[in-house]
Amino acid sequence: MSLIQLIKPINAKRGKMKRVAVIGAGAAGLMAAGRAAERGHRVFVFEKNNGAGKKLRITGKGRCNITNACDIDSFISNVPGNGKFMHSAIRTFSNADVMSFFENMGIKLKVERGRRVFPESDNAEDVVKALVHYVLSNNAEIKYRCVVREIIAGNGAVTGIKLHSGEIMEFDAVILATGGVSYPKTGSTGDGHKMARELGHTITPLKPSLVPLETDENWVKRMQGLSLKNVSIGLEDNNKNVIYTDFGEMMFTHFGVSGPVVLSASRHILKYDYRDVVFVIDLKPALTEEQLDLRLQRDFMKYSRKQFKNSLGDLLPKMMIPVFIELTGISPEKPVHQITKEERQRIGKLLKNLAFEIKGARPLDEAIVTAGGVSVKEIIPSTMESKIVKGLFFAGEIIDVDAYTGGFNLTIAFSTGYTAGNSV
Repeated sequence: MSLIQLIKPINAKRGKMKRVAVIGAGAAGLMAAGRAAERGHRVFVFEKNNGAGKKLRITGKGRCNITNACDIDSFISNVPGNGKFMHSAIRTFSNADVMSFFENMGIKLKVERGRRVFPESDNAEDVVKALVHYVLSNNAEIKYRCVVREIIAGNGAVTGIKLHSGEIMEFDAVILATGGVSYPKTGSTGDGHKMARELGHTITPLKPSLVPLETDENWVKRMQGLSLKNVSIGLEDNNKNVIYTDFGEMMFTHFGVSGPVVLSASRHILKYDYRDVVFVIDLKPALTEEQLDLRLQRDFMKYSRKQFKNSLGDLLPKMMIPVFIELTGISPEKPVHQITKEERQRIGKLLKNLAFEIKGARPLDEAIVTAGGVSVKEIIPSTMESKIVKGLFFAGEIIDVDAYTGGFNLTIAFSTGYTAGNSV
Protein backbone atom coordinates (compact mmCIF):
# COMPACT_ATOMS: atom_id res chain seq x y z
CA MET A 1 0.00 0.00 0.00
CA SER A 2 1.37 3.44 -0.90
CA LEU A 3 1.92 6.20 1.62
CA ILE A 4 -0.96 8.35 0.44
CA GLN A 5 -3.36 5.40 0.67
CA LEU A 6 -2.50 5.20 4.34
CA ILE A 7 -3.92 8.70 4.64
CA LYS A 8 -7.06 8.58 2.52
CA PRO A 9 -8.32 5.39 0.83
CA ILE A 10 -9.20 5.49 -2.85
CA ASN A 11 -12.91 4.83 -3.21
CA ALA A 12 -13.24 5.24 -6.94
CA LYS A 13 -11.92 2.67 -9.39
CA ARG A 14 -9.15 3.77 -11.69
CA GLY A 15 -10.12 4.77 -15.17
CA LYS A 16 -7.92 4.25 -18.21
CA MET A 17 -4.36 5.45 -18.04
CA LYS A 18 -3.92 8.99 -19.33
CA ARG A 19 -0.93 11.04 -20.37
CA VAL A 20 -0.81 13.96 -17.97
CA ALA A 21 1.34 17.09 -18.15
CA VAL A 22 1.93 19.08 -14.98
CA ILE A 23 3.34 22.55 -15.61
CA GLY A 24 5.30 23.74 -12.59
CA ALA A 25 7.27 21.78 -9.97
CA GLY A 26 6.27 23.78 -6.91
CA ALA A 27 4.22 22.63 -3.93
CA ALA A 28 0.97 22.29 -5.89
CA GLY A 29 2.53 20.82 -9.03
CA LEU A 30 4.54 18.16 -7.22
CA MET A 31 1.57 17.08 -5.12
CA ALA A 32 -0.64 16.94 -8.22
CA ALA A 33 1.95 14.97 -10.19
CA GLY A 34 2.56 12.47 -7.42
CA ARG A 35 -1.14 11.84 -6.90
CA ALA A 36 -1.91 11.49 -10.64
CA ALA A 37 1.02 9.10 -11.10
CA GLU A 38 -0.02 7.11 -8.05
CA ARG A 39 -3.41 6.57 -9.67
CA GLY A 40 -1.69 4.93 -12.63
CA HIS A 41 -1.37 7.79 -15.13
CA ARG A 42 1.73 8.54 -17.19
CA VAL A 43 2.83 11.86 -15.75
CA PHE A 44 5.42 14.39 -16.94
CA VAL A 45 6.29 17.48 -14.90
CA PHE A 46 7.70 20.47 -16.79
CA GLU A 47 9.75 22.94 -14.73
CA LYS A 48 11.62 25.89 -16.21
CA ASN A 49 14.06 26.12 -13.27
CA ASN A 50 16.96 23.74 -12.81
CA GLY A 51 15.38 22.24 -9.71
CA ALA A 52 12.03 21.71 -8.01
CA GLY A 53 10.37 23.77 -5.27
CA LYS A 54 12.44 26.93 -5.63
CA LYS A 55 9.85 29.10 -3.85
CA LEU A 56 9.02 26.34 -1.40
CA ARG A 57 12.65 26.32 -0.26
CA ILE A 58 12.42 29.93 0.98
CA THR A 59 9.00 29.81 2.64
CA GLY A 60 8.92 30.53 6.36
CA LYS A 61 12.45 31.93 6.11
CA GLY A 62 13.60 28.53 4.93
CA ARG A 63 11.77 26.65 7.71
CA CYS A 64 8.65 25.89 5.63
CA ASN A 65 5.37 26.39 7.50
CA ILE A 66 3.65 23.49 5.73
CA THR A 67 0.18 23.85 7.27
CA ASN A 68 -1.87 24.93 10.27
CA ALA A 69 -3.27 22.46 12.81
CA CYS A 70 -6.64 24.21 13.19
CA ASP A 71 -10.10 22.79 12.48
CA ILE A 72 -11.66 23.00 9.03
CA ASP A 73 -13.98 25.92 9.84
CA SER A 74 -11.07 27.93 11.25
CA PHE A 75 -9.05 27.09 8.17
CA ILE A 76 -11.72 28.44 5.82
CA SER A 77 -12.07 31.60 7.95
CA ASN A 78 -8.36 32.25 7.38
CA VAL A 79 -8.83 32.28 3.59
CA PRO A 80 -10.24 35.76 2.84
CA GLY A 81 -9.66 35.35 -0.88
CA ASN A 82 -12.51 33.06 -2.02
CA GLY A 83 -12.36 30.74 0.97
CA LYS A 84 -15.75 29.17 0.14
CA PHE A 85 -14.23 27.77 -3.06
CA MET A 86 -11.88 25.67 -0.89
CA HIS A 87 -14.58 23.73 1.00
CA SER A 88 -14.52 20.68 -1.29
CA ALA A 89 -10.76 20.52 -1.83
CA ILE A 90 -9.88 20.94 1.86
CA ARG A 91 -12.22 18.07 2.69
CA THR A 92 -10.67 15.96 -0.08
CA PHE A 93 -7.17 16.60 1.27
CA SER A 94 -7.23 18.48 4.56
CA ASN A 95 -4.58 20.13 6.70
CA ALA A 96 -4.62 16.94 8.82
CA ASP A 97 -3.97 14.94 5.64
CA VAL A 98 -1.06 17.24 4.83
CA MET A 99 0.47 16.46 8.22
CA SER A 100 -0.11 12.71 7.82
CA PHE A 101 1.38 12.78 4.33
CA PHE A 102 4.68 14.31 5.43
CA GLU A 103 4.89 12.23 8.60
CA ASN A 104 4.46 9.08 6.50
CA MET A 105 7.21 10.40 4.25
CA GLY A 106 9.49 10.34 7.30
CA ILE A 107 9.35 14.02 8.21
CA LYS A 108 8.77 14.67 11.91
CA LEU A 109 6.59 17.72 12.54
CA LYS A 110 6.11 20.22 15.35
CA VAL A 111 3.33 22.69 16.15
CA GLU A 112 4.27 26.22 17.16
CA ARG A 113 2.48 29.42 18.16
CA GLY A 114 -0.75 30.01 16.25
CA ARG A 115 -0.98 26.26 15.44
CA ARG A 116 1.67 26.69 12.75
CA VAL A 117 3.18 23.36 11.66
CA PHE A 118 6.87 23.05 10.72
CA PRO A 119 9.30 20.19 10.09
CA GLU A 120 11.24 19.44 13.29
CA SER A 121 14.38 20.00 11.24
CA ASP A 122 13.33 23.58 10.42
CA ASN A 123 14.56 22.80 6.91
CA ALA A 124 12.36 23.43 3.86
CA GLU A 125 14.73 21.31 1.81
CA ASP A 126 13.38 18.20 3.55
CA VAL A 127 9.86 19.07 2.37
CA VAL A 128 11.00 19.54 -1.23
CA LYS A 129 12.91 16.25 -1.20
CA ALA A 130 9.85 14.40 0.15
CA LEU A 131 7.62 15.77 -2.59
CA VAL A 132 10.14 14.99 -5.33
CA HIS A 133 10.49 11.46 -3.95
CA TYR A 134 6.69 11.11 -3.99
CA VAL A 135 6.65 12.04 -7.69
CA LEU A 136 9.58 9.91 -8.81
CA SER A 137 8.67 6.86 -6.73
CA ASN A 138 5.38 6.69 -8.60
CA ASN A 139 7.23 6.61 -11.95
CA ALA A 140 6.48 10.17 -13.02
CA GLU A 141 9.19 12.16 -14.79
CA ILE A 142 10.38 15.70 -13.99
CA LYS A 143 11.85 17.63 -16.90
CA TYR A 144 13.93 20.56 -15.66
CA ARG A 145 14.94 23.61 -17.71
CA CYS A 146 11.90 22.86 -19.86
CA VAL A 147 9.64 25.82 -20.68
CA VAL A 148 6.06 25.31 -21.84
CA ARG A 149 4.98 28.02 -24.27
CA GLU A 150 1.29 27.16 -24.63
CA ILE A 151 -1.41 24.61 -23.93
CA ILE A 152 -3.01 23.23 -27.08
CA ALA A 153 -6.74 22.55 -27.14
CA GLY A 154 -9.30 21.63 -29.77
CA ASN A 155 -13.06 21.12 -29.70
CA GLY A 156 -13.17 22.37 -26.11
CA ALA A 157 -10.63 19.89 -24.75
CA VAL A 158 -6.89 19.74 -24.07
CA THR A 159 -4.83 17.90 -26.69
CA GLY A 160 -1.28 18.73 -25.67
CA ILE A 161 1.37 21.34 -25.02
CA LYS A 162 3.91 23.26 -27.06
CA LEU A 163 7.39 23.71 -25.63
CA HIS A 164 9.58 26.76 -26.04
CA SER A 165 11.72 24.70 -28.41
CA GLY A 166 8.70 24.37 -30.69
CA GLU A 167 8.18 20.68 -29.89
CA ILE A 168 4.54 19.62 -29.54
CA MET A 169 3.65 16.84 -27.11
CA GLU A 170 0.26 15.14 -26.91
CA PHE A 171 -1.52 14.85 -23.56
CA ASP A 172 -4.97 13.88 -22.34
CA ALA A 173 -4.86 16.33 -19.42
CA VAL A 174 -2.81 19.30 -18.28
CA ILE A 175 -2.49 20.55 -14.70
CA LEU A 176 -1.44 24.18 -14.62
CA ALA A 177 0.48 24.93 -11.40
CA THR A 178 2.83 27.77 -12.29
CA GLY A 179 2.15 29.89 -9.20
CA GLY A 180 1.33 33.59 -8.99
CA VAL A 181 3.60 36.53 -9.71
CA SER A 182 5.19 37.04 -6.29
CA TYR A 183 8.90 36.27 -5.93
CA PRO A 184 9.51 36.23 -9.73
CA LYS A 185 13.13 35.18 -9.18
CA THR A 186 11.77 31.77 -8.18
CA GLY A 187 10.10 31.42 -11.58
CA SER A 188 6.64 32.79 -10.78
CA THR A 189 6.39 35.25 -13.65
CA GLY A 190 2.78 34.92 -14.76
CA ASP A 191 3.35 32.39 -17.55
CA GLY A 192 0.41 30.30 -16.41
CA HIS A 193 -1.96 33.26 -16.36
CA LYS A 194 -1.06 33.97 -19.98
CA MET A 195 -1.71 30.37 -21.00
CA ALA A 196 -5.03 30.28 -19.14
CA ARG A 197 -6.13 33.57 -20.69
CA GLU A 198 -5.31 32.29 -24.18
CA LEU A 199 -7.69 29.39 -23.52
CA GLY A 200 -10.53 31.75 -22.60
CA HIS A 201 -10.13 32.01 -18.83
CA THR A 202 -10.65 35.22 -16.88
CA ILE A 203 -7.70 36.41 -14.81
CA THR A 204 -8.89 38.58 -11.92
CA PRO A 205 -6.62 41.56 -11.10
CA LEU A 206 -3.31 40.49 -9.60
CA LYS A 207 -2.41 42.31 -6.38
CA PRO A 208 0.22 41.85 -3.68
CA SER A 209 -0.91 40.02 -0.54
CA LEU A 210 1.08 39.43 2.64
CA VAL A 211 3.35 42.31 1.75
CA PRO A 212 5.39 44.98 3.58
CA LEU A 213 3.68 48.37 3.89
CA GLU A 214 4.84 51.87 2.97
CA THR A 215 4.43 55.20 4.72
CA ASP A 216 5.43 58.80 3.98
CA GLU A 217 6.44 59.63 7.58
CA ASN A 218 10.18 60.25 7.69
CA TRP A 219 10.41 59.41 11.39
CA VAL A 220 9.40 55.82 10.61
CA LYS A 221 12.16 55.47 8.02
CA ARG A 222 14.73 56.95 10.44
CA MET A 223 14.34 53.77 12.53
CA GLN A 224 15.29 51.52 9.61
CA GLY A 225 16.49 48.14 10.84
CA LEU A 226 14.87 48.35 14.28
CA SER A 227 12.85 45.26 15.26
CA LEU A 228 10.14 45.35 17.90
CA LYS A 229 8.99 42.22 19.72
CA ASN A 230 5.86 41.64 21.79
CA VAL A 231 4.02 44.70 20.55
CA SER A 232 0.34 45.05 19.72
CA ILE A 233 -0.66 46.64 16.43
CA GLY A 234 -3.95 47.88 15.09
CA LEU A 235 -5.24 49.20 11.77
CA GLU A 236 -7.89 51.91 11.60
CA ASP A 237 -9.83 53.43 8.72
CA ASN A 238 -10.47 57.16 8.28
CA ASN A 239 -13.42 56.95 10.68
CA LYS A 240 -11.21 55.34 13.35
CA ASN A 241 -12.99 52.02 12.97
CA VAL A 242 -10.64 49.18 13.93
CA ILE A 243 -9.94 46.96 10.91
CA TYR A 244 -7.48 44.53 12.45
CA THR A 245 -5.39 43.88 15.57
CA ASP A 246 -2.47 41.54 16.21
CA PHE A 247 0.40 40.86 18.60
CA GLY A 248 3.96 39.89 17.78
CA GLU A 249 7.04 41.10 15.95
CA MET A 250 7.58 43.85 13.37
CA MET A 251 10.42 45.84 11.85
CA PHE A 252 10.97 49.38 10.59
CA THR A 253 12.46 49.72 7.09
CA HIS A 254 13.61 52.39 4.66
CA PHE A 255 10.11 52.43 3.11
CA GLY A 256 7.88 51.77 6.13
CA VAL A 257 7.25 48.57 8.08
CA SER A 258 7.60 44.82 7.63
CA GLY A 259 7.70 41.67 9.74
CA PRO A 260 5.17 38.97 10.70
CA VAL A 261 2.39 41.14 12.13
CA VAL A 262 2.71 43.61 9.26
CA LEU A 263 2.41 40.90 6.61
CA SER A 264 -0.68 39.49 8.30
CA ALA A 265 -2.16 42.96 8.65
CA SER A 266 -1.59 43.77 4.98
CA ARG A 267 -4.17 41.25 3.73
CA HIS A 268 -6.84 42.95 5.84
CA ILE A 269 -6.38 46.25 4.00
CA LEU A 270 -6.15 44.90 0.47
CA LYS A 271 -9.70 46.15 -0.17
CA TYR A 272 -8.53 49.64 0.86
CA ASP A 273 -5.83 49.39 -1.83
CA TYR A 274 -3.29 49.82 0.98
CA ARG A 275 -4.09 53.52 1.35
CA ASP A 276 -5.52 55.95 3.89
CA VAL A 277 -5.24 53.47 6.74
CA VAL A 278 -3.68 54.33 10.10
CA PHE A 279 -1.20 51.87 11.62
CA VAL A 280 -1.13 52.06 15.45
CA ILE A 281 1.54 50.45 17.65
CA ASP A 282 1.07 49.77 21.36
CA LEU A 283 4.65 49.59 22.62
CA LYS A 284 3.55 48.44 26.09
CA PRO A 285 0.56 46.12 25.55
CA ALA A 286 1.01 44.36 28.91
CA LEU A 287 0.27 47.59 30.80
CA THR A 288 -2.96 49.56 31.07
CA GLU A 289 -2.73 53.33 30.73
CA GLU A 290 -2.96 53.64 34.52
CA GLN A 291 -0.23 51.04 35.10
CA LEU A 292 1.97 52.69 32.50
CA ASP A 293 1.56 56.08 34.16
CA LEU A 294 2.68 54.60 37.48
CA ARG A 295 5.65 53.02 35.69
CA LEU A 296 6.57 56.41 34.19
CA GLN A 297 6.34 58.07 37.59
CA ARG A 298 8.74 55.47 39.05
CA ASP A 299 11.19 55.85 36.14
CA PHE A 300 11.08 59.64 36.32
CA MET A 301 11.73 59.51 40.04
CA LYS A 302 14.65 57.17 39.40
CA TYR A 303 16.10 59.51 36.75
CA SER A 304 14.89 62.80 38.25
CA ARG A 305 18.30 64.47 37.97
CA LYS A 306 18.82 63.46 34.34
CA GLN A 307 17.70 65.13 31.13
CA PHE A 308 14.59 63.73 29.42
CA LYS A 309 16.68 62.22 26.59
CA ASN A 310 18.53 60.07 29.14
CA SER A 311 15.47 58.81 31.02
CA LEU A 312 13.83 56.40 28.57
CA GLY A 313 16.44 53.64 28.35
CA ASP A 314 14.36 51.28 30.48
CA LEU A 315 11.29 51.75 28.29
CA LEU A 316 12.46 52.00 24.69
CA PRO A 317 15.14 50.65 22.32
CA LYS A 318 18.07 53.07 22.00
CA MET A 319 17.41 53.73 18.28
CA MET A 320 13.82 54.74 18.97
CA ILE A 321 14.49 57.24 21.79
CA PRO A 322 15.44 60.34 19.69
CA VAL A 323 12.47 59.81 17.37
CA PHE A 324 10.07 59.22 20.25
CA ILE A 325 11.22 62.35 22.09
CA GLU A 326 10.74 64.40 18.93
CA LEU A 327 7.17 63.11 18.61
CA THR A 328 6.36 64.10 22.22
CA GLY A 329 7.25 67.73 21.49
CA ILE A 330 9.21 67.89 24.77
CA SER A 331 12.74 69.28 24.76
CA PRO A 332 15.29 66.45 25.02
CA GLU A 333 17.37 68.61 27.39
CA LYS A 334 14.50 69.24 29.80
CA PRO A 335 15.30 67.98 33.32
CA VAL A 336 13.12 65.03 34.19
CA HIS A 337 11.97 66.55 37.48
CA GLN A 338 10.48 69.46 35.48
CA ILE A 339 8.28 67.29 33.28
CA THR A 340 4.65 68.14 33.99
CA LYS A 341 1.78 65.74 34.60
CA GLU A 342 0.30 66.72 31.24
CA GLU A 343 3.60 65.96 29.50
CA ARG A 344 3.91 62.65 31.32
CA GLN A 345 0.41 61.67 30.22
CA ARG A 346 1.30 62.69 26.68
CA ILE A 347 4.31 60.34 26.81
CA GLY A 348 2.12 57.51 28.09
CA LYS A 349 -0.44 58.06 25.37
CA LEU A 350 2.27 57.95 22.71
CA LEU A 351 3.68 54.73 24.15
CA LYS A 352 0.23 53.16 23.76
CA ASN A 353 -0.65 54.82 20.44
CA LEU A 354 2.36 55.33 18.17
CA ALA A 355 0.55 55.99 14.90
CA PHE A 356 1.35 56.67 11.26
CA GLU A 357 -0.54 56.49 7.97
CA ILE A 358 -0.14 53.70 5.42
CA LYS A 359 0.27 55.08 1.91
CA GLY A 360 0.83 51.92 -0.10
CA ALA A 361 2.34 48.44 -0.29
CA ARG A 362 5.56 47.13 -1.73
CA PRO A 363 5.32 45.80 -5.30
CA LEU A 364 4.00 42.38 -6.27
CA ASP A 365 7.46 40.92 -6.66
CA GLU A 366 8.05 41.50 -2.91
CA ALA A 367 4.77 39.94 -1.79
CA ILE A 368 4.65 36.47 -0.27
CA VAL A 369 1.40 35.64 -2.04
CA THR A 370 -0.49 36.86 -5.10
CA ALA A 371 -4.13 37.86 -4.63
CA GLY A 372 -6.08 37.34 -7.84
CA GLY A 373 -5.61 34.82 -10.61
CA VAL A 374 -7.75 32.37 -12.58
CA SER A 375 -11.37 33.11 -11.66
CA VAL A 376 -12.85 30.50 -9.32
CA LYS A 377 -16.16 30.91 -11.18
CA GLU A 378 -14.55 29.07 -14.10
CA ILE A 379 -13.17 26.12 -12.09
CA ILE A 380 -15.08 23.09 -10.73
CA PRO A 381 -14.23 23.21 -6.98
CA SER A 382 -14.54 19.45 -6.41
CA THR A 383 -12.07 18.54 -9.17
CA MET A 384 -10.12 21.73 -10.03
CA GLU A 385 -11.02 21.15 -13.68
CA SER A 386 -11.75 24.06 -15.99
CA LYS A 387 -15.39 24.69 -16.83
CA ILE A 388 -14.21 26.02 -20.19
CA VAL A 389 -11.66 23.48 -21.44
CA LYS A 390 -12.07 19.79 -20.66
CA GLY A 391 -8.91 18.14 -19.38
CA LEU A 392 -7.43 21.42 -18.09
CA PHE A 393 -6.89 21.57 -14.32
CA PHE A 394 -5.54 24.24 -11.98
CA ALA A 395 -3.63 23.97 -8.71
CA GLY A 396 -2.04 26.37 -6.26
CA GLU A 397 -1.42 30.09 -6.34
CA ILE A 398 -2.43 30.50 -9.99
CA ILE A 399 -6.05 30.26 -8.76
CA ASP A 400 -7.74 33.36 -7.32
CA VAL A 401 -7.54 32.06 -3.74
CA ASP A 402 -5.29 33.45 -1.01
CA ALA A 403 -5.02 33.27 2.76
CA TYR A 404 -3.40 34.85 5.79
CA THR A 405 0.02 33.78 7.07
CA GLY A 406 0.27 30.70 9.24
CA GLY A 407 0.56 27.77 6.82
CA PHE A 408 -2.77 28.33 5.10
CA ASN A 409 -1.42 29.23 1.66
CA LEU A 410 0.79 26.16 1.43
CA THR A 411 -2.15 24.00 2.49
CA ILE A 412 -4.16 25.51 -0.36
CA ALA A 413 -1.36 24.48 -2.73
CA PHE A 414 -1.21 20.91 -1.40
CA SER A 415 -4.99 20.53 -1.23
CA THR A 416 -5.76 21.86 -4.72
CA GLY A 417 -2.77 19.93 -6.12
CA TYR A 418 -3.95 16.67 -4.61
CA THR A 419 -7.53 17.31 -5.78
CA ALA A 420 -6.39 18.02 -9.34
CA GLY A 421 -4.13 14.97 -9.43
CA ASN A 422 -6.90 12.83 -7.99
CA SER A 423 -9.37 14.02 -10.65
CA VAL A 424 -7.52 13.70 -13.97
